[in-house]
Amino acid sequence: MEISLHELCEAMRSGKSHSFALGKTYLIRTVTFYYTGRVVSVTDSDIVLEDAAWIADTGRFHDALMTGSLDEVEPFVASVLVSRASIVDATEWPHLLPRSQK
Repeated sequence: MEISLHELCEAMRSGKSHSFALGKTYLIRTVTFYYTGRVVSVTDSDIVLEDAAWIADTGRFHDALMTGSLDEVEPFVASVLVSRASIVDATEWPHLLPRSQK
C-alpha cells in the first residue's frame, strides 16, 4: 500500500503520528537490513512487531514482493522493537510471515 502526498498531509493535519495499521503485516527496510512482522504497537520511538523475522537477504526485491519468497530469514522467538528512526521505507506484506529459518 502506497500513501499519497495528499494522504500524508491529511494524516499530519489530523495529528496522526504514523501511517502503520495495527494488526497488518509489513516488510520494513531499515538502514541496515529488513524485518517482517505484524505491527502490534507504535510509539514515538519504535514499532513493536510480533511473528517477526530479520531478513538478511530478500533475493531479487521485486520477486520477494510478488511471491513472498525470501533468500535468508532469521525468525525472532519473541516480539521485536524496531527503531522508527532507522526505517527507510515499509510496505504491506500480503504473504504468510516467514517463521522458519532459511
